[in-house]
Amino acid sequence: MAKHKKSELNINLSDPQYYFNRELSWLEFNNRVLHEAMDSRTLFLERLKFTAIFSSNLDEFFMIRVSGLLEQIEAEVSQLTSDGRTPQEQLDAISQCLRPRVKEQHRHFEQELRPQLHKWGVYLLDYTDLSQDQHLYLQRYFQARVFSVLTPLAVDPGHPFPRISNQSLNLAVTVKDPETNDERFARVKVPNILPRFIAFPKELQQHKNNEPTVWTGVPLEQVIAHNLELLFPGMNIQECYFFRITRNADFPVQEDEADDLLLAIQQEVSKRRIGGFVVRLEIQASASKSIREMLMQELELTDREVYEVEGLLNLKDLMSFMALPLPELKDKPWTPVIPPRLKSVNELDNEQMNIEDGKDFFSVIRFQDLMVHHPYYSFTGSVEKFITYAVADPHVLALKMTLYRTSSDSPIVHALMNAAANGKQVVALVELKARFDEENNINWAHRLENAGAHVVYGMAGLKTHTKIILVIRQEGEQIRRYFHIGTGNYNSKTARLYTDVGVFSCREDLGSDLTDVFNYLTGFSRKQSFQKLLLAPINLRDRLVFLIQREVEHCHNGSVGRIIAKMNSLVDPLLITTLYEASQAGVQIDLIVRGICCLRPGVVGVSENIRVLSIIGRYLEHSRIFHFHNNGQEEVFIGSADWMPRNLDRRVEAVTPVEDPDIAKDLKEILGIMLADNRQAWELQSDGTYVQRRPGPDEVERSAQNILMEMALGVGS
Repeated sequence: MAKHKKSELNINLSDPQYYFNRELSWLEFNNRVLHEAMDSRTLFLERLKFTAIFSSNLDEFFMIRVSGLLEQIEAEVSQLTSDGRTPQEQLDAISQCLRPRVKEQHRHFEQELRPQLHKWGVYLLDYTDLSQDQHLYLQRYFQARVFSVLTPLAVDPGHPFPRISNQSLNLAVTVKDPETNDERFARVKVPNILPRFIAFPKELQQHKNNEPTVWTGVPLEQVIAHNLELLFPGMNIQECYFFRITRNADFPVQEDEADDLLLAIQQEVSKRRIGGFVVRLEIQASASKSIREMLMQELELTDREVYEVEGLLNLKDLMSFMALPLPELKDKPWTPVIPPRLKSVNELDNEQMNIEDGKDFFSVIRFQDLMVHHPYYSFTGSVEKFITYAVADPHVLALKMTLYRTSSDSPIVHALMNAAANGKQVVALVELKARFDEENNINWAHRLENAGAHVVYGMAGLKTHTKIILVIRQEGEQIRRYFHIGTGNYNSKTARLYTDVGVFSCREDLGSDLTDVFNYLTGFSRKQSFQKLLLAPINLRDRLVFLIQREVEHCHNGSVGRIIAKMNSLVDPLLITTLYEASQAGVQIDLIVRGICCLRPGVVGVSENIRVLSIIGRYLEHSRIFHFHNNGQEEVFIGSADWMPRNLDRRVEAVTPVEDPDIAKDLKEILGIMLADNRQAWELQSDGTYVQRRPGPDEVERSAQNILMEMALGVGS
């Protein structure tokens, strides 16, 4: 265990050399996603899925992060990041890092994955590969299904360059008038209301080499490109190339100036459909210089924003191939397990439950706190059951919960609407500023209000990101508070894809804290202290610093200092500096950070006692778990907050101590399983690169997510 005295080393922990750039760290995360698409150990259709995720992630990165840097440059912002870069330097580094990876992604798909599809009877063909019968079928398909949907837009003195919508795939077409010999440009949008890949009917599925097929089809844009003479009758088609644009989609809402936050968000969402300025142009590498320069001029772009693509554009549409009937090429379906203590609850209808025989949900919680770990444990059989049972229970007086992201057909919101209609007090904190879910949340907010619920639209200047449910129940002469505090959104769809933990409890001190939190969210409150809860932006940052520094004190006193923290992102400079100081004091620190990590581990005299792990697998690691050794009096916390300035300073986040010893033990076991992973785990090096762990010659492969599924099956059987 290395210990250093900072004064002896004379190290400035704010020196930029000790910090990784946030944007470049995110690109490293997305590189790990791309690796899953290139790893032969990954099942084949899952490799297509990860290829699609890589592209989808990049879309959001450009819409939000790159657009933000471009706006900073436009505003002549020269402020340095923690790693000492200006906005322009960050953009240059992003381009240098990203271009070869995008090229590698497309090369791998075109030269490796696409040809390998043939092995499984799946033929994603080019139009030029088709038989005469297939050509005839597509001509009829185009006339019947596509032609009437298309709108060719000419560009000439009477027709200005059209507004091109965000993330749209388009054809840049040059035509020549045979009478005047004039050349004209036109844009044709590929309609996103039609399937991106057009499958042939069964009788035309057979490939020309007579191999058996599962699916045969072609990209929609190629069908359009080869039938352009129907769109431009009497004209000669000179050239046609595919291109796609990405626009800024990060809109600021001036809350102080908005009399009605709901109306302001609605207006900004409508703008996003078209989008702001263009931040990226993806274009076929074979496109002519004249087409490329014309698009750049009309879209006001420089070479910096142009990405040339060899092969298909918009690879995120490859996700549709996950629907192919090839189960052997996909991860085995996983059915989440009902937590053992909730089996009796799930076997009975709400009306059949009886508090006297201990089979109701509330008696389970009163007996002992309960932890759920999704997607290993069922979200429907735990969180949704908790809410639907509370709605049906005549003794429940009120339900209060926060909604950050929820599904479009959310059973939870329907249950809240029923509760309000039945006369229960219902409070829903609907966060309208949840990026890309604003429209969905607006719709739910309207419906909840119409059902009679009290709907609050978040707080000015803060996003409400916390995940909490509070149920108020009359029990004899007393009122008891039951609650759920979690790390994940109340969304049944993402609960099957994201790993999250949550705790059900009726502890009086935490229940009192949650009551204060809802009063803080819905009314006027300047409460600055809580009995147990760590709440951002009030006390979470200070408490985390205290907990880290407490481990330092234990080391100074000759004891052991130990921290294990699992989160999505680690960016906050103050917490990173505090972790560096802890490492210098000899505290052993393991960080499990899925995405962005700005901390540089393994630096002698600064962070050689810090190890950073990232796990990229079947499920997106989303849970936040924090463990502090505390001289043997261990403390474990879970909550909604990553260690980023936005979470600590600009969001409402709740982190709770886990005081049930059995649950604390289970959470520590989860952390231990993560740290022992040698299949999906990547170790961050001091130079910023990640190295994937692989089992040694005498080692057994240990995938944390597979182990946790096996454990859930064992417990649930």
